[in-house]
Amino acid sequence: MIVCHCQNITNHDIDAAINWMRAADTTALITPGKVYRALGKAADCGGCMPLFLEAMRKNDNLEVPMQLRNMKRGTTQETKHDRRQESS
Repeated sequence: MIVCHCQNITNHDIDAAINWMRAADTTALITPGKVYRALGKAADCGGCMPLFLEAMRKNDNLEVPMQLRNMKRGTTQETKHDRRQESS
């Protein structure tokens, strides 16, 4: 089924890109932008995005890798104590 008419992308293209990315890197977070880039294309009008996301979600390889699940929010954000002391 054609998912994106502007770029002529099918659900099979999306599945193939996701499977290829997961095989290449088991810890990768797969996003629609990465799928487009893997296919050598770019989003145009965005009208296909709901259908594009639906096609992505049907692929079992889209799951977030186990080692990246349940990470606490903000753990990578700088705190006041992490900053360099400012000179006066």
